[in-house]
Amino acid sequence: MGPVCTRACSFCQVDKGHAPQPLDEQEPQKVAESVRLLGLKYVVLTSVARDDLPDQGAGWFARTMAAIRAVNPNTDIEVLTPDFRGDRTLITTVVNAAPVCYNHNLETVRRLQGPVRRGAKYERSLQVLATVKELAPHIATKSGLMLGLGETAAEIVETMQDLRAVGCDRITLGQYLRPSLAHLPVQKYWHPDEFEHWGEIARSLGFTHVRSGPLVRSSYHAGE
Repeated sequence: MGPVCTRACSFCQVDKGHAPQPLDEQEPQKVAESVRLLGLKYVVLTSVARDDLPDQGAGWFARTMAAIRAVNPNTDIEVLTPDFRGDRTLITTVVNAAPVCYNHNLETVRRLQGPVRRGAKYERSLQVLATVKELAPHIATKSGLMLGLGETAAEIVETMQDLRAVGCDRITLGQYLRPSLAHLPVQKYWHPDEFEHWGEIARSLGFTHVRSGPLVRSSYHAGE
């Protein structure tokens, strides 16, 4: 949906603006052709936030998934979506397109949401994941956290518990790395052994798929 995001999250290097480019009507087909050419069996679709669009891009996710299936019907598709401002109708549009996994990242703990995720809300993101489970309990849900922004150990555990409380099945935990001097500074580099510790806690809480390490990102080993 273009290179410009309508949000201005302070950890992210994607260009920001209130007047993104019009949608490329051929993008779903272009993505599908890329999947075909690469012979991909598992695909993660993500996007910038497009709060300027009437459906905030939910229909574009569905259209792209349909285009992929038209040329590669056996490819599994995971989505990593914006929050769609918590609009149940828009979440339903994506869920009805039947992804095998619905990912929406909390990114950080409750206390740090304001400075880290401008325009997003902790409870709203939890509600996105809860809505997916309510609409389609069989679809796996997933979320990710960046560590190193100033969160405490207790807050990390609390956040994982909050995710499990809304039925989130999978989690990724990785180290925040500052994209530029204009972005939030790293407050702490967590040791690999500490990431292993968080992974063990996540598994003990009932997450069925856990990836925890400094270089882990939202789609790390997603196909597994």
